[in-house]
Amino acid sequence: MLLDPTKLPRHVAIIMDGNGRWAQRRGLPRVEGHRQGAVAVREVVRAAREVGLRALTLYAFSSQNWQRPPEEVGTLMQLLREYVVDERDELMDNGIRLIAIGDVDRLPDFVKDPLEALMRDSAGNRAMTLCLALSYGGRESIVSTARALCELAARGALNPDDVTEDRFSAALQTGGLPQLDLLVRTSGEERLSNFLLWEAAYAELYFTETFWPDFGKEELYQALDSYRRRERRFGRTREQIRSLG
Repeated sequence: MLLDPTKLPRHVAIIMDGNGRWAQRRGLPRVEGHRQGAVAVREVVRAAREVGLRALTLYAFSSQNWQRPPEEVGTLMQLLREYVVDERDELMDNGIRLIAIGDVDRLPDFVKDPLEALMRDSAGNRAMTLCLALSYGGRESIVSTARALCELAARGALNPDDVTEDRFSAALQTGGLPQLDLLVRTSGEERLSNFLLWEAAYAELYFTETFWPDFGKEELYQALDSYRRRERRFGRTREQIRSLG
């Protein structure tokens, strides 16, 4: 599939859903679905870099995922470490900057240490930004940002009248990323699940029945092609948009 580079979204986010169901339908343990899901991450990151996306955010582990069985959480943490360690050279060689949003301090040291090292070492890369949402929640992110701004105001370092949408957006952990244009969710579910709630205000939504382990380059291209064919109005009428042409 050929994609028009002038009609690509600047920033794509993906809720990587369906690992467990993918495994259960094959009579496999849930952890095998997570392992295959890690393979899909590698393929999609490569495809995103090749096609020219500026930023890709992946919902890797939510604030609520800590409630899952300890053995499943342990497997997810190990897979995260393996990804960061094994993909380090490829990310660096391809100019990909790695960042993370969420309560990263809650991650175990065996994950956090190599993650922070790669974020530090890749900080100067400019080809694409890969953002991992780890121990992340959209509501938690909004509350944390509001609290930080309130603390600035309480110290007299910020005038409450200066808190605008732009100021609030810039204060979020995603503040340095391009505006979110396209949010994808796999596995047939059609909800945001506490992901990028502020950032998704005007994002196009794309839902697919494909389970995450089966989501690869072609599936990403289908999502991008769907985005290309949409008319984004941001509150304007169709006639206004077309007159701007």
